Amino acid sequence: MINPQLDPAAAIEVEQRSEDDDMVKRRDVLCGGGAAAFATLVSSLLVGSRPTRAAALLPGAVPTIDKLTVTVVTDSYQLAVAPNSTMGNLEIQRFGFALSDLPPRKALLSEFGLALHAESQSGSETRRVLIDFGFTSETLNNNLEILKIDPAALNALVLSHGHYDHFGGLVGLLEHNKGRLKAKLPLHLGGEECFCSREWKAPPTKGNFGALDRKALEEADLAVTYAEGPSVIAGHAFTTGQIELSSFEKVLAPSVMTIGVKDGIGCYADKLPEDERTQTIIPDQFRHEIATVYNLKGRGLVILTSCSHRGVVNIVKRAQAASGEHKVHAVLGGFHLAPQKPDYVRETVAALKEIDPDYIIPMHCTGDVFSDLAMVEMPGRLVRSYTGTRFIFSA
Repeated sequence: MINPQLDPAAAIEVEQRSEDDDMVKRRDVLCGGGAAAFATLVSSLLVGSRPTRAAALLPGAVPTIDKLTVTVVTDSYQLAVAPNSTMGNLEIQRFGFALSDLPPRKALLSEFGLALHAESQSGSETRRVLIDFGFTSETLNNNLEILKIDPAALNALVLSHGHYDHFGGLVGLLEHNKGRLKAKLPLHLGGEECFCSREWKAPPTKGNFGALDRKALEEADLAVTYAEGPSVIAGHAFTTGQIELSSFEKVLAPSVMTIGVKDGIGCYADKLPEDERTQTIIPDQFRHEIATVYNLKGRGLVILTSCSHRGVVNIVKRAQAASGEHKVHAVLGGFHLAPQKPDYVRETVAALKEIDPDYIIPMHCTGDVFSDLAMVEMPGRLVRSYTGTRFIFSA
């Protein structure tokens, strides 16, 4: 085991543990014994005074949608003069300036964080999901207003993992929209690890990396929902559940997490994986990370990776296994390749090329090396993304 007291000069590579092989497989979720397993999961999540609920597990077939619009609410960069364009069935709408008859008062903001809004259509039904919340609520609330996205219309929230640049804007969003959100709005998490306090240990800036505020979620009347296995989101999407390490990819741990609760903040040890319960401070393995997936009719899977600490290839494989759908239409989000060496990035590009998605849309923590290589190795498939961009996928 890695010594948790080490202060790495760079991201720590966490060894793959044998326990990963014991994570929930699709057949365990979808086949025999499902009712008993579900009852056990519910009871384990309702221990004591820490109310959470189990997500609705996947049925025999994943939901299918006719159209998906993904809006990049928060990311690192905006290019206000990028033109709209179309690639096959994908329409790309760029955001320019927040113009009006008045002098400028607000502008679209960018920061190192990620927030995505997904609006899906299936027949006459429309569902809206906010996936991650960026680093600050000031940016999140500002951009939602400018992009004309109404939080009151949301059907679900998803948090991919417990890092500040993905949950930092959540509490401020809840406060800003107090009384406006749907009652018992589901917040899907990958497990109790999301609540652990964290410290950022990698260069260039080290320090307290915060903790998800459980009390604020309760006061906002959210239905905190653990999606440790593949599960349905708002009737149209599904989460991968926790992601196995099934490829060459290794986990980098730029942060460490503290086990336990202090003054109501932190994670309850009895709800963590057994080998973590007796620990104090350990490097993140991101066992709780989840990705969000849509199955677009006749096209295949659209996979929103968020950050890919467990590896973008592992995420894709997990989505394929959970859904039984092999065809991947698009992979978009952070791929967490910026800290990796070029040879590792090349291996990732090669693996994605073999998977053969129609579109690759890197964001957030992916890095320029990947984009440059993918542009050459997968011509006509890489799409640039900026804060405010809308990607419209049609069946």
